[in-house]
Amino acid sequence: MATSKPFEAVDFGYLEDFAAGDLSIVREVLVLFQGQAELWVRSLNAEASGWRDTVHTMKGAARGVGARALGEVCARAEEAGENDLAAVRASLDAALAEIAIYLARA
Repeated sequence: MATSKPFEAVDFGYLEDFAAGDLSIVREVLVLFQGQAELWVRSLNAEASGWRDTVHTMKGAARGVGARALGEVCARAEEAGENDLAAVRASLDAALAEIAIYLARA
């Protein structure tokens, strides 16, 4: 899908290539990612006992859809601790914003 503005948070070309150009699969994967993100957000605070597991799950999912920056932020948070959760939330927000734009254009 050609766009006039390059995306920074998500490499959609990676996901498109992985799905062999089948945009219906790309769309389905991105919608699933959005749905999971709604659940993840609840655990992205230091008081949540499973925040580290959530960040680990997010890391793999982010890398799978081409959100490499989010994946890297999650990897750092796994090591550094809850002080990096604000960065995880910000990076997730950026990825979700781009996904919404991409899906609106698809």
